[in-house]
Amino acid sequence: MDPVIIVGAGPVGLTLALALARQEVPSVVLDEGPGKDEPRPARTVVLREDTAALLERLTGVPLAKAGAHWAGWRSMRRKQVMREITFDDTEPAPLHIAQHVLTGALRQALAGERLVKLAVDNRLDAIEQEPSGVTAHTRGPKGTWWRGSYLVGCDGPRSTVRKLLDIRFPGRTAVERHAVAALRTELPWPDQALLHRVPPWRTSGPSAGEVTGRPLPDGVWRLDWLLPPGKDLVTPELLLTRIRETLAGWTEGPTPPYELLDTGVHTVHHRLARRWRVGRVFLAGDAAHLLGALGTQGLDEGLRDADNLAWKLAPAWHHGPHEALLDSYQAERRAVVAARLRAADQALPLVRGGAGLRAVVPGSARGHDSLLTDGHLGRGPLGAPGAYADSPLAPRHIEGEVDVDTPPGAPVTDVRVTAEDGSFVRLRDRLGRGALLVVLVAPGTGVWERKHWVTAGVMPRLAAAVTALPHPAELLVAESYPGAAAHTVLLVRPDGHLVTALSGVRPADLYAAAEATLGGPAKTEATAGSR
Repeated sequence: MDPVIIVGAGPVGLTLALALARQEVPSVVLDEGPGKDEPRPARTVVLREDTAALLERLTGVPLAKAGAHWAGWRSMRRKQVMREITFDDTEPAPLHIAQHVLTGALRQALAGERLVKLAVDNRLDAIEQEPSGVTAHTRGPKGTWWRGSYLVGCDGPRSTVRKLLDIRFPGRTAVERHAVAALRTELPWPDQALLHRVPPWRTSGPSAGEVTGRPLPDGVWRLDWLLPPGKDLVTPELLLTRIRETLAGWTEGPTPPYELLDTGVHTVHHRLARRWRVGRVFLAGDAAHLLGALGTQGLDEGLRDADNLAWKLAPAWHHGPHEALLDSYQAERRAVVAARLRAADQALPLVRGGAGLRAVVPGSARGHDSLLTDGHLGRGPLGAPGAYADSPLAPRHIEGEVDVDTPPGAPVTDVRVTAEDGSFVRLRDRLGRGALLVVLVAPGTGVWERKHWVTAGVMPRLAAAVTALPHPAELLVAESYPGAAAHTVLLVRPDGHLVTALSGVRPADLYAAAEATLGGPAKTEATAGSR
């Protein structure tokens, strides 16, 4: 079987390659560049806890040491603190990390991966599909023909893959613009991120804007200033003025010493590809969607694309076409991103338009800041990870289904579980291996060695039911799970989304749910090339 061709060696493409390798699927990554990334301290990404954990599982690198988990968050309007949040175990902090550092960790992990070939200096210029595979042609010093089983375009906003497939990419251009600077300095709120609206050192009007400060390791900060509408150039003089007045305003004195490391202009676009799959070719990351206003993190969604697609390509690569399973990638991921774009586009005129918010949110300033904070911190309609409640893979008419605190289709809570070898691990650590996870909630088991309860009670019957499932599955046991009664059985997808929760051991229901999660029985690929 030919490898999966991945076009683009950014974080999404490299993550997909590693995720496929963990499921014994080979890939070749076509990198149009030389295989190195220019250090850009001002180009950073913010990741939710679960996507950061995904990258740590794949790379084996403790990214918290390479980035920064913030100690807290504060929102200010003029001189007033509107909201303060302290991060802890119950309120995990997002991870803030320079993109070139993240990409470097992914490249280092790929260097020792036998199932991944990184082909540098290869720029895609042609794709040919047929029922049995995909052929791609690249140009450049090492350009040639490549043969693959599937092809995934992770090649960014100007995606060549998307253009070759003639897929429309409608949306809005320049929704917002931000001037960006990375600098080393000392601020009054060490390790705390800050959103400051209408700072007192600026006058009212569209130029008053807002500034966001996000800490990085080694005393480095990324500062973003919202620019007024228009296409005015951000001159060095303008940027230096913003830096000096902001630092002086925050320290309430003269401008403190600082070392300017990098600058840039971040322009936010909102776009969504019409199709994410054409036959054996898929789109992921910025090639499929662009979003980023109000703190929404585009890379975070791109990593979720890779996680979603990897476990669906693996069965198709190993066992033959699973068309319904592959189709579900577009159905699930596009719906989630579309919902987030709608939420941002609806909220943007309110939070940027001032008076309009008063008609919608009582206490306009606080409601305003709550929307912005949720977006920046990956919560609420602007930032929370999407659920696949309406997925075509969702099982229907499961008689023994019960409610837990996690709705079907939503990401599961990361609880401690006992693995099949008797070790205690986190549930999240068992994800991404291609197997379904079956979790029995059994209070009291955590205080006994596994050998004392593995052959007792419902365990033998459940173990037999797990062995009989139509897809490899791992049986885990949890002392508790939020909202779950004793002997509740959870079925979890390889990407960590809940399929269903069952009241007790119900082999027939468990089998039906597992089969639905795979899109039903595998079917012959009759028309893949013409999709």
